[in-house]
Amino acid sequence: MLHPISPLGAIHTAISLIPIFAGLYGFIRYGRIDPATNSGKVYIVSLVLSVITSFGVSSTGALNPGHAFGIVVLLVAFGGILAGKLTFLGRLRPYLSVFGLSFSFLLSLVPGTNETLTRLPLSHPLADAPLAPVVLHTLLVWFAIFVVGVCTQCLMIYWRNKSAVRN
Repeated sequence: MLHPISPLGAIHTAISLIPIFAGLYGFIRYGRIDPATNSGKVYIVSLVLSVITSFGVSSTGALNPGHAFGIVVLLVAFGGILAGKLTFLGRLRPYLSVFGLSFSFLLSLVPGTNETLTRLPLSHPLADAPLAPVVLHTLLVWFAIFVVGVCTQCLMIYWRNKSAVRN
C-alpha cells in the first residue's frame, strides 16, 4: 500500500535529514554533538526546523502525538545544551550535556525509522505499521548503539578530565 507524500511532507523529510547528517558528523569528528561547533549549531537549528515543519504534516489535520513527540525531542536537546551551562551541576555538566544531545538524536531517529520502514521500498514497504517487528527491532538496535555511544562519550569525558587534573 502506497503512502503518498505531500510537497510539505517532502520538504519536511529533506529538512529532517539535516540534523541526522549534522549529528553523525559531530559524533565522528568531535565524539559528540557539540553546540559550540558549526555542526552542532546546524544540528540544533535544523532540528527546530524539522519539528516546526512537522506541524504542517498531519494525516488528521490536527495536532497529534507525533507533534508532541517533536516537542519532547526539542526539550531534551535544549536540556542538553542548558545542562552544559548550569554551574550548580558541577562535574555532571558535560555528562548530562552529552546525554541530552545524544538522546535527542536517538529520539529523532524514531519517527524517521518508522516513516522509512513503512514507506520503502515503494512497491512493498518493509513494515506495515509503526509497531511492526522490523520497526521495533531497528529501534532496539538504535537504542543499543545509543547506550554504547553514551558510555563511550562519558569515558572520554572522564579520561579528559582525569588527564587535565594531572597536568
